[in-house]
Amino acid sequence: MRQQASLALKLAEKCRIVSVEQGYKETHDDVVVRIAAEWRCPVATNDAALRKRLRSISVPVIYLRQRSRLEMEGSKP
Repeated sequence: MRQQASLALKLAEKCRIVSVEQGYKETHDDVVVRIAAEWRCPVATNDAALRKRLRSISVPVIYLRQRSRLEMEGSKP
């Protein structure tokens, strides 16, 4: 567990936080879909409705499968 936590912290240190504007009457999911489409970047989520929206606009989605495995759908081989 300690090794996994250490690895997670190292990964988190490489990430950056970006600020984006949320439009009037725009939900958080709407913002995620808009930014993912603009930046053409994959999104990690287990929300089924959000996954479906992202896949409909050809954005790759990373999700947790069987509690311990990550799977990515929509990526180009």
